[in-house]
Amino acid sequence: MATAVKKKGVNLSAPLPKDDIFIKGARVHNLKNVSVKIPRNKFVVVTGVSGSGKSSLTIDTLYAEGQRRYAESLSAYARQFLNRMNKPDVDYIKGLCPAIAIEQKVITRTPRSTVGSMTEIYDYLRLLFARTGKTISPVSGREVKKDDVSDVVDAIKNCKEGSKILLLVNFPMHAKRSIKEELNILIQKGFTRVYKKNDAAKAKAESGEILHIEDLLEQSEKDLKQLFGAETAKVKIYVLVDRLVVKAFDEDDLHRIGDSAGTAFFEGEGEVYLEIDGKQLQHFSNRFELDGIKFEEPVPNLFSFNNPYGACPVCEGFSQVLGIDEDLVIPDKSLSVYEGAVAPWKGEKLGWWREQFVKAAGKAGFPVHKAVIDLSKQQYEQLWKGVGTALGIDDFFTEVEQNLYKVQYRVLLSRYRGRTTCTECGGYRLRKEALYIKVGSKHIGELCEMPVKELKVWFDELKLNEYDKDVAKRILLEINNRVQTLLHVGLGYLTLNRLANTLSGGESQRIQLTRSLGSNLTDSLYILDEPSIGLHPRDTANLINVLKELRNLGNTVVVVEHDEMMMREADYIIDMGPLASHLGGEVIAEGNYDAIISNKKSLTGRYLSGELQIQDFGKPRKWNRSIKVEGARQHNLKNITVEFPLNVLCVVSGVSGSGKTTLVKNILYPALSKLKGEFGDKAGMHKQISGDIDSIAQIEMVDQNPIGKSSRSNPVTYIKAYDEIRDVFSSQPLSKIRGFQPKHFSFNVDGGRCDACKGEGEQIVEMQFLADVHLTCEVCGGKRFKEEVLDVKYNDKSIHDVLEMSVDEAIDFFRAEKDLVRKLMPLSDVGLGYVKLGQSSDTLSGGEAQRVKLASFLGRGNGQGNILFIFDEPTTGLHFNDINKLLKSFHALIEKGHSVLVIEHNTDVIKRADWIIDLGPEAGDGGGTLVFAGLPEDLAKSKASRTAAFI
Repeated sequence: MATAVKKKGVNLSAPLPKDDIFIKGARVHNLKNVSVKIPRNKFVVVTGVSGSGKSSLTIDTLYAEGQRRYAESLSAYARQFLNRMNKPDVDYIKGLCPAIAIEQKVITRTPRSTVGSMTEIYDYLRLLFARTGKTISPVSGREVKKDDVSDVVDAIKNCKEGSKILLLVNFPMHAKRSIKEELNILIQKGFTRVYKKNDAAKAKAESGEILHIEDLLEQSEKDLKQLFGAETAKVKIYVLVDRLVVKAFDEDDLHRIGDSAGTAFFEGEGEVYLEIDGKQLQHFSNRFELDGIKFEEPVPNLFSFNNPYGACPVCEGFSQVLGIDEDLVIPDKSLSVYEGAVAPWKGEKLGWWREQFVKAAGKAGFPVHKAVIDLSKQQYEQLWKGVGTALGIDDFFTEVEQNLYKVQYRVLLSRYRGRTTCTECGGYRLRKEALYIKVGSKHIGELCEMPVKELKVWFDELKLNEYDKDVAKRILLEINNRVQTLLHVGLGYLTLNRLANTLSGGESQRIQLTRSLGSNLTDSLYILDEPSIGLHPRDTANLINVLKELRNLGNTVVVVEHDEMMMREADYIIDMGPLASHLGGEVIAEGNYDAIISNKKSLTGRYLSGELQIQDFGKPRKWNRSIKVEGARQHNLKNITVEFPLNVLCVVSGVSGSGKTTLVKNILYPALSKLKGEFGDKAGMHKQISGDIDSIAQIEMVDQNPIGKSSRSNPVTYIKAYDEIRDVFSSQPLSKIRGFQPKHFSFNVDGGRCDACKGEGEQIVEMQFLADVHLTCEVCGGKRFKEEVLDVKYNDKSIHDVLEMSVDEAIDFFRAEKDLVRKLMPLSDVGLGYVKLGQSSDTLSGGEAQRVKLASFLGRGNGQGNILFIFDEPTTGLHFNDINKLLKSFHALIEKGHSVLVIEHNTDVIKRADWIIDLGPEAGDGGGTLVFAGLPEDLAKSKASRTAAFI
């Protein structure tokens, strides 16, 4: 009798449920021949310390195999256009269904990309406006319509019985033809009569006169001109296409009327008239014209700012043009006009403009002593456009442009030019013809300006006629699904025209989630890589509901996650470990929440049960130096003044969309950089920055952008530790004999690196419609260096052997080299001890890249003075154990005299802060105020704060 073989947490001889997904023998990256089951149609969380193999198991094995199988099902011709996919190193995967992955990667950052285009809501809006939009004339406000044969037939049917109807078209008068020639052509076409009506008859609503064409042809050209009123133009001549009396029409009658109407549209070049009982004249046109304007017919591309047909011709769909930059003209908005707020109105000559404005505008009731930032919208417009007899800023620049032949005026103008809102489209990005088309009294640009939560209300209240309702039924379903998902994941405060490059990391991730979840597939496998990034605990609960809805539709939802709330709600948990990199790659525990916390081998379980805890660092530090941002009112910030303490760990918290990123990344960071003489982005709207600015030597923004551009870049080269390693190898006796210098141990320059693979260790063969083949370099055997360089050994290890070590192994191996160990130690301190020395930078996650940057700062001495470090959600991708290490690193920076400012949602970090700044209380319009500033213990007592409930 065969015995059951137990392997990596799974009993392989036990019968498997048919529905479960089963992975056998996964060896991708650091996975150690892992076999694991994933229950079908369940909400599964894969957790474990950073680097333990979670993403390797889910994204690089499960999703990669799902994608590859789909690609393999296509023809060879189709496969050449797809990204080539390698087969993951796994024995087999059973029960795999179609896979969709929402990865943790930086999404597009082009200036054309918006929330609407990324969620695909804008694409559906374009379709909605093209199919159901009504074009409204900007002149009369009437709807522009294109009549057809059915409109003419309906008009005739609606007339009262017995009415006499004449179907008329304008008499053709071509410049190069005589009236006689035109009449002859009409005869040839089968017409026999014309209808003459003079102005007097029209005025009295009298019927005109029917004339036979054959009789007219007997008259002279001169008589015809007189008869037709060619000289006086007081007579209107029509061609009589048909005449009829209204009755109960049968089908043959309607066919005849339809044919006549079709002929009339053709002969009248799109214009047809009906005269009813010789009095009322009705006009029909199948041209898209009204009020003398020819309008564009609605098609989806007319509403696309990425298409030359729909984009505004001035700004080319970017919404901004090079013009007079308001922020350069009025750099300090805390000043009044009287105090010289308008920068160019200075000096002996140009000061006249300020004087005349102060005098004349003051008389007209303009508050010349009021700070510009406090002016109402109308008053601000008056400053630019002028008020009463006062000439405004626009008039000033008009005069400057008239004098551009003088060099001093050209210099003056260049000083105040910058990117401004396009005046042609008003920042809507579309040509004006697209904005004439409306659905429910709003054009597409106005909808894109509405916050998503207001957009939802607008769509709920939208009234359409029966025909439009049938046309738009499917489109509205798709829009509502996506809008609803945006609300569920806490992004109801965003507008569809918000630029992608202004979003925080968490917002970007959830927008990708909306795009994928909006399709509502069933019987699929959804793999999400830390969807709770950037989410306030309150919003995480909503996200969990979205994921459960997805599961309830019949999908399997696999989430790579560290969030405790997510684990509590999961149906099944897989814990990877025990530690990171070569010390991880195994399944430590699996089962429900209770099974994980009762498993003593599970590091995650020990933290969840409270056996292990994140270290407390004693009482919060006292502070006496700070930087104050006054009057911040960019985006949704409501004129708030915030004080940021220095030499402490200061955390900025608040629900997603409350204004944290705007305050710290869009105002504080660029404004401080400018004061320090560094180049940076334009700071958001605020009055001023004050405080102990001189006590800071520099400002460092430690974000999650990749650390290296080249595939040869790695963490050890980034923190400058590789220089020490090369020095160690070049100082060995064999190196001195062979004349090797440090450069011979570099894979970035010629000399010691393999000439065949240029230090890459592999050669890539392109295979067109198959996956590219990565072949180990035949010359160096994948060791990246020449044989003579590899002969040089330190403690019996070559340079290649060292690059294959993890950071922790290297620290132990090089313990005699104090300088090198000192440089490597920060990588271990921030929880990256598992990373291999030679690991390529482009394989690091956003959170790992951020910690490499942190390590590089920890490794430097104090020679650079005190630095203000700004971290944007540094706990991204961190296990409880790694958060512990991260907090130690923060405190190490503070002990060196630096200041740490963190935008964060993680409650463990918030609890251990020295000072908390909480924004809110809600997101978007409901946020932007300072709810709380103080110690963590006092935050818990705050009733207004949404964060307090989770501390």
